[in-house]
Amino acid sequence: MNVIQEINNVNDKFATQGSKLRIEKRGEKLNIRGSLPSKEDKKNFKVQRISLGIKADISGLEEAKKKLQLINLQLELNQFDWINWIGNPYKKQIKDGFEFPNRLNQFEEFFFKENKSDFRTSTRKTTWRSSYKPYMKRILNIYNDYENEALEKIFQKTLESYKEGSRSRKQCATSLSVLAKFLDIKLPEDWKLNSRGYGLNKAGFRDLPTDELIEKLWEKIPNKSWKFVFGLMATYGLRNHEVFFCDLSSLTNFGDKIIRVLPTTKTGEHQVWPFHPEWVEKFELSKLGENPELLPNINRDLKITTLQNIGKKITDQFKRYSLQIKPYDLRHAWAVRTIFYDLPDTVAARMMGHSVSLHTQTYHHWITKRDQQQAVNNALLKVKRVKNI
Repeated sequence: MNVIQEINNVNDKFATQGSKLRIEKRGEKLNIRGSLPSKEDKKNFKVQRISLGIKADISGLEEAKKKLQLINLQLELNQFDWINWIGNPYKKQIKDGFEFPNRLNQFEEFFFKENKSDFRTSTRKTTWRSSYKPYMKRILNIYNDYENEALEKIFQKTLESYKEGSRSRKQCATSLSVLAKFLDIKLPEDWKLNSRGYGLNKAGFRDLPTDELIEKLWEKIPNKSWKFVFGLMATYGLRNHEVFFCDLSSLTNFGDKIIRVLPTTKTGEHQVWPFHPEWVEKFELSKLGENPELLPNINRDLKITTLQNIGKKITDQFKRYSLQIKPYDLRHAWAVRTIFYDLPDTVAARMMGHSVSLHTQTYHHWITKRDQQQAVNNALLKVKRVKNI
């Protein structure tokens, strides 16, 4: 007998009796789903799920029917209480006003609490919207689906809901680590390992643009202002929005060509050197030293717009000009280029505005290749010296 068909038959019968609840099969287990009192306010109803933990077979369906009848009776008598339908590990949280959803709201308030200046508020809003909110929403959804599970497992399930090696999974791990610290929850020891960062080593090697392709794509851009944007990103490995928040005065003919990323950006002030140095001339970047207004005229007022919106304008232009690559590919290509210039990893990481650990994790493949090549070269040199003795 088909279990799904039997479930549908049972649900049809309950529906004719006026029930707003139904039995559903999720994986190998049966649940009850429908309009139920809010866990925070019993007067408000919303669609929710009760995990029964019952095996999804004909025998389990009979038991689920009895549970559904009982819930309908409790609702009719106004005696329904979530404490009777949640596993023991979380009964205390129910009594305390369903702590986890409330604590998520408290975490958001805490996130904005310490930074009240106009710039920082704008930046924090951007960070929250792009780097935290999607993952807070995801963990709350998973929490609602697996209310009987311990919070540590809810965190793990949330992380594993993202593709291994994806940038989203890495960001999820980072955001949930901050949340766990706020909630005083101990994450598994292998949390960082399971995050599988958005670095090129685990996400699968990108086909990074060659220097030759970068120069050809620069030539392809018809708008001079956007050519400057492309040239800056390629030569200095800048993030999208950083292009519009730099001190470019050193790009003049007599300057040292070291640009300064201003503290209004994501990772604060830092200096960046050109790799390749000759691209400053190739991409005519010296003109920006004399007149930075040659860059596209876009709104940079962070009281009105956000760093994310500014960065998106560059992404949109890359698509508009069919450049075959993503803006961040230029940043990755710059990082790999510095490796084969033998620039120390600590210095390159500082120029990119991120930690050394993230730098080595992201570019592990190329760093290892460089180190191995140096070892091979040293060995060959040693053999050559011995032969010449």
